[in-house]
Amino acid sequence: MSQHTRPLNRQDYKTLTLAALGGALEFYDFIIFVFFAAVVGELFFPADIPEWLRQVQTFGIFAAGYLARPLGGIIMAHFGDLVGRKKMFTLSILLMAVPTLAIGLLPTFSSLGFSAPPTPPPPPLLLLLMRILQGAAIGGEVPGAWVFVAEHVPERRIGIACGTLTAGLTVGILLGSVVATLINTSMTQQAVHDYGWRIPFLLGGVFGLVAMYLRRWLQETPIFLEMQQRKALAQELPVKSVVVNHRKAVVVSMMLTWLLSAGIVVVILMSPVWLQKQYGFAPALTLQANSIATIMLCVGCLLAGLAADRFGASKTFIVGSLLLACSSWFFYHLSGAHPEQLFFLYGVVGLCVGVVGAVPYVMVRAFPAEVRFTGISFSYNVSYAIFGGLTPIFVTVLMGVSPMAPAWYVLALSLIGLGLGLWLRQDIYYRDIHDEAKLQKE
Repeated sequence: MSQHTRPLNRQDYKTLTLAALGGALEFYDFIIFVFFAAVVGELFFPADIPEWLRQVQTFGIFAAGYLARPLGGIIMAHFGDLVGRKKMFTLSILLMAVPTLAIGLLPTFSSLGFSAPPTPPPPPLLLLLMRILQGAAIGGEVPGAWVFVAEHVPERRIGIACGTLTAGLTVGILLGSVVATLINTSMTQQAVHDYGWRIPFLLGGVFGLVAMYLRRWLQETPIFLEMQQRKALAQELPVKSVVVNHRKAVVVSMMLTWLLSAGIVVVILMSPVWLQKQYGFAPALTLQANSIATIMLCVGCLLAGLAADRFGASKTFIVGSLLLACSSWFFYHLSGAHPEQLFFLYGVVGLCVGVVGAVPYVMVRAFPAEVRFTGISFSYNVSYAIFGGLTPIFVTVLMGVSPMAPAWYVLALSLIGLGLGLWLRQDIYYRDIHDEAKLQKE
């Protein structure tokens, strides 16, 4: 049976499980900071500064993780294309687990303060350093995971494999929300302030180290081993080759990342607060609805991956984008008039956002094997840093013009997805990544 048509075997399932588990834990480690931002701000900055300044400093440190993603991702991808996918795939989770564990052990401002001697550095600086390391790690994890599994599984299973990984990343966000909820509901606010905030960071660090240990049982991808044997690895700086020789692939991949990052940011992360302000929903109710939407997003990622394998990326994005446009429009316009339908409407739009599960299916085919890791990492991380970071600001500014700004923004994203689906009909983003190695060998 050929590599195209064979079913997933035991090694494939092990690879998928460990990759998805590691990805979920890395996203949990990266996102848990935002759930405890208020407490962290109180503990790591002076008490005599204005509240707004403390919040700006706290979220500035959070944003540093996003700003570090492109550089960290490109550096890790560079070595992933030259020395091996597995080594960088394991390093990324180590770079995430250790800083997360360290954040849970950091001294607070009141214990050291800025008057502390040069060693150790002041707590805010230590916290900033840990967030930068986390950003570098997450920048290498996502592209590395997509490349790793795509080069392992059969050709006709790449869609579901990448969709499973994308769903796993979403599970990490959900896990962070659940842990934060449990901590805040089972402990008093004073206990959370004293020591409770450290627990989710310590848990994330420990579990991350366990996941890193488990990843040692993974095998290097057959495609990289084949290139290594033929001495067909990149002969020049991989990022230079990507920028000079694969501009079209970079543009398409960045547009796809915009769809992925902004769709999740607006629908999953921003909508609960929007529902509270626009329609007066209780915070607890919107968080419950958000949990349903996040679970449905995971399901949607799996369905999008299956559809990409069965029908191709073009049809998947055309149909998926139209469904996203319709479901988001109904969600934003009908939730207030029909509050009893909130869970259903939010769940459906969450499911339709899952079209982003097909994004890596296109990206792993857009670049040749010798620069695949770097190409995806460069496109994904630069685009995510721009659109993931600017989308909340842009949508918030637009809300000053129209309270339905999130609906219009998601509609615009849907049109982008539709346009990409139509483009993929006439373009050759269906690179056979397994036969590619064979053809080069011949």
